[in-house]
Amino acid sequence: MTAERKRDKLKKLFQNPYRIVIFNDLNLHIIKQIRFNARTLVLGLVGAVVAIIIGVTILIAFTPLREYIPGYPSGKLRQRLINNALVTDSLEQKINLYDRYFHDMRAMLSGENSLDTVTRRDSIVRPNLNDLRKLNQDSLFKDELDQEQFNLHLSPGSTRKSGLASLLFFPPLKGMVTGKQDISAGHYGVDIVAKQNSRISSALDGTVIFSEWTMETGYVMIIQHDQNIVTCYKHNSELLKKQGDKVKAGEVIAIMGNTGRKTTGPHLHFELWVNGNPINPEDYISF
Repeated sequence: MTAERKRDKLKKLFQNPYRIVIFNDLNLHIIKQIRFNARTLVLGLVGAVVAIIIGVTILIAFTPLREYIPGYPSGKLRQRLINNALVTDSLEQKINLYDRYFHDMRAMLSGENSLDTVTRRDSIVRPNLNDLRKLNQDSLFKDELDQEQFNLHLSPGSTRKSGLASLLFFPPLKGMVTGKQDISAGHYGVDIVAKQNSRISSALDGTVIFSEWTMETGYVMIIQHDQNIVTCYKHNSELLKKQGDKVKAGEVIAIMGNTGRKTTGPHLHFELWVNGNPINPEDYISF
């Protein structure tokens, strides 16, 4: 019985009509009256809530008011996020290029037949530079060097190739070529012998990208030049430039030596690379 009474009472609540009357308190004149029942009131409230939700959604989606909502990014912030994403993508591409570049450099230093093969030397112990004997750079050598800088030339019989036709190479070392380039045997450059403690010069203007000790080729310096040209100087006894230094053609960068496992005596192993390919230095430089 109790359940039926509650059901009947609820049914009457939704079916019975109601009225809201607005009247003037002074003369009791009726200004406005509204008739409704509970069902109409509930539907009206639901409709009002839905309309409010739709209106707020439209304001947020299509007007600048969304920027005033806490936690919602502003237009400037979104633009910064887009710019940061573009910069990040560019940095990733540059990092990949540098990784491939240094991968080729390590392969070139190790003397691999293929630039895709890298020899790992995690156990290399670099000697103490303080133990090396400092060499005197006397004024006589400086005079000879100044004279050489005014006599840059290629031998008359040298073959000039199209990509390097506009360049004038400075001989890194004046001496005798005792080892020719033999790519099939993994010998990518030439071996030059000169008097003891001879100074080694940069072949072109450039930037030092590698200046370290390696187990097989001793003290090595690699210089990056314009037109994607790289020169490599191996088996030195002392390096006079460090990574990142800018050098000029003919500037002294190292002292000829006899360091590394693959050395056969005091000499300079010189390599010339263009676009990642080894080029015969004798075609362009008179040693």
